Amino acid sequence: MSVTRPILVPGRTCWRTEKANRLALIIDACDYFAAAKSAIARARHSIYMIGWDFDLRLKLDQGNPDVEEPDELGAFLKHTVNSRPGLQAYILKWDMALLFTLSRQILPILALDLMTQRRIHFRLDAQHPAGAAHHQKIIVIDDALAFCGGIDMTDSRWDTRDHAPDDEHRRLPDGSPYGPFHDVTTAVDGEAARALGELARERWFRATGARLPPPPPGELDPWPDRLKVTLRDIPISIARTSPRHGKFEEVREIERLYLAALMAAKHTVYMESQYMASHAIRDAIIKRLREPDGPEIVIVNPMTADGWLEQSAMDTARSLMVRQIREEDRHGRFRIYYPVNAAGTDIYVHAKVVAVDDWFLRVGSSNLNNRSMGFDTECDLAIEAIEGDDAADRIRETVTAFRNDLIAEHLDVSIATVEERFAAGQSLIEVIDGLRAEEGRTLVPLKIEELNEVQEQVVEARLLDPERPKQIERTLTHVVKRYATRPNLAALGAAAGLGIAAIAGSRLYARRFTARRTKDR
Repeated sequence: MSVTRPILVPGRTCWRTEKANRLALIIDACDYFAAAKSAIARARHSIYMIGWDFDLRLKLDQGNPDVEEPDELGAFLKHTVNSRPGLQAYILKWDMALLFTLSRQILPILALDLMTQRRIHFRLDAQHPAGAAHHQKIIVIDDALAFCGGIDMTDSRWDTRDHAPDDEHRRLPDGSPYGPFHDVTTAVDGEAARALGELARERWFRATGARLPPPPPGELDPWPDRLKVTLRDIPISIARTSPRHGKFEEVREIERLYLAALMAAKHTVYMESQYMASHAIRDAIIKRLREPDGPEIVIVNPMTADGWLEQSAMDTARSLMVRQIREEDRHGRFRIYYPVNAAGTDIYVHAKVVAVDDWFLRVGSSNLNNRSMGFDTECDLAIEAIEGDDAADRIRETVTAFRNDLIAEHLDVSIATVEERFAAGQSLIEVIDGLRAEEGRTLVPLKIEELNEVQEQVVEARLLDPERPKQIERTLTHVVKRYATRPNLAALGAAAGLGIAAIAGSRLYARRFTARRTKDR
């Protein structure tokens, strides 16, 4: 099916829509890191790297015996810039990383800057509200090719689609192992890449006050030879989240896009996300599940969040929201799973994907949490099949194939097996539940914890997962006053607990740098 009216509307659910000559959907960081390295090696004018975090010790093309140039990110950038006269590299990283990565990251980057006659430019981006994060993951090469999605170029991200139990390459720079990791990103060229270049330059300007000139039109093509093209000649929409800060207004295109896609779904909604903590998403899901003929909704999450503080915040919110959703699931159309590998070890889901029916697909940096809707900076790419458009049939085929590919990966079956089940008339939930295994690599239904009153109040007050700047302070004042009027120690303890939770929440994204998945769970 296709929609007759687009949900991707510039100025509302997206920033702009531009043509891409090529689009690649890239699953897991093994392929992404190798493709990004190949593209960077072809740069002639500019390399923009906009990210939440970067690790210069990251190995980009592990296991490739034909690698001649340096493979670690830092050494490779230095080698590339030194070998290309006039090439400039701009690295913009969220400033809160400085608290925990000074010796590990900042000093090596400054050393690179000096050794390349200052043609590698590194800046920390402090232009955000207190407690907010710059969460976009974008790389742009000469405005001719751009990567945008959920994968950070940092440690503990690399993995293959096999998610093998004992992959020798899945190690931190210090040699310690980390668990299997699932993620998704995209590559685009053409005008879509140029638009992402404009976004990167605007981010650089906000962070530094310096205007970067766009690269001149060029004939060189940085598209990697081994990067398979998923679609050709299609419109790509770019959606953003950006909080109100200083003279810059709030942007909530991503939230409006999520809600528009959920409300337009007819049969199936398939989502992968690091979290399930958005109040707006929860409410939209409940509304659709109450309908007698609404869509089936499937979410794939990690078993737990990464790090004890995030588990306290995000897993608690998820438990409450999943319980509320299940209570409203009158027709049995909601499921939430987490993936495990062949050894039964949970695979950490960092991907941010939405596939609606066979007509809409979104991949980006935004999670199903409140922060991604209005507090952090985010960037997503989306496509949709519009009835009557020349590309509609090709987009429908791609959306369906990509969703089925992800399901097949998680269930350790062939894509053909998944397609056969759908062709036989099974629904999304029937396909997944019919192919799930009791052990080995599969999808496991998520079990939720029981919460007490204080935990529920913290979630509903959005203290640990704010939607807007200063929401913590306003909500905390209201809730604490409410509890303080109760003349008993339990109420006073609850108020104190909420205050502690608010302080912890304001530091959540800073402290997450100390959380490392250093072993298989």
